[in-house]
Amino acid sequence: MTLKATGLSAVRLGRTILHPTSLEIEPRGRIGLVGVSGSGKSTLGHVLVDDLKAQGASVAHVPQSPAEALDPLRSMAFHWREAEVAVGLVPGAADQAGLFQALRIEGGDLRKRPWGWSRGMQQRFVMAMALIGSPDLIVLDEPTSALDPVVAAATMELLSTFLDDKETSMILITHDLGLAARWVDRLMVMDAGRLVEQGRTADILERPQTRSAKALSAHRNWLALPC
Repeated sequence: MTLKATGLSAVRLGRTILHPTSLEIEPRGRIGLVGVSGSGKSTLGHVLVDDLKAQGASVAHVPQSPAEALDPLRSMAFHWREAEVAVGLVPGAADQAGLFQALRIEGGDLRKRPWGWSRGMQQRFVMAMALIGSPDLIVLDEPTSALDPVVAAATMELLSTFLDDKETSMILITHDLGLAARWVDRLMVMDAGRLVEQGRTADILERPQTRSAKALSAHRNWLALPC
C-alpha cells in the first residue's frame, strides 16, 4: 500500500529542526534521503517512523550502529526472540533460516553475545530482525557508516537482493551519495530541516536544481565508490 505522512515536524529546545514536511511512499519504493550532517534527515526518518506506526503501518528501523540495537549482555538468540514477540509472533515462528541465508549470517552462533560476531554480521543481524514481520517500510539510517567499504557494499547488495521480490519499501538515509546513487531510484534532498528537492536519482545527480543538491552532486568521486 502507499504510505502517506503529512505535516511532519520537530522542535528541540525551542528551535525548529524539522519544518512541516509531507511524504508519499509507493509500494516497493527505493528512496534515498540525503543531505549534509545536521540537515535533518535522521530527524525526518524518526518522525516518519513514529507517524506511520501511529497510523497502523508496519515500519522497521535500522540504526547507524548495531550497538544501538543490541544489548552486549544478551545473547543473539535473546534478541531474535524479542524481535519476534515485538511483531506479534510466537518465538520460533519467523523464517530465521531464510533471512539468515539471504543476509549470509547463517553461520553465526546465536548463543554468543553481539561482541562474539563481527560488526558486519551484527548489522546484517539487525537488518534480519527488522525484516521479521515483512514490514511495509524499512528505514535505514546510515546503515553502513560503521562498516568498511567492501563489507558495506556486500551488505547493501544482500539486502537489495532480498527486497527485490518483496512489497516492502525502503528509505536509505545517508550523506554518502555513492551509496544512494547505486541503491535507490528516487532522491530526497534535505537542508536546514527542509525537504528542498526530490525526484528521480539520475535527474538530481545530473541536473540538480537547488544549492544543496548541487553541492552534493558536485563531488564526483562518488562515482568511483564501491558501494
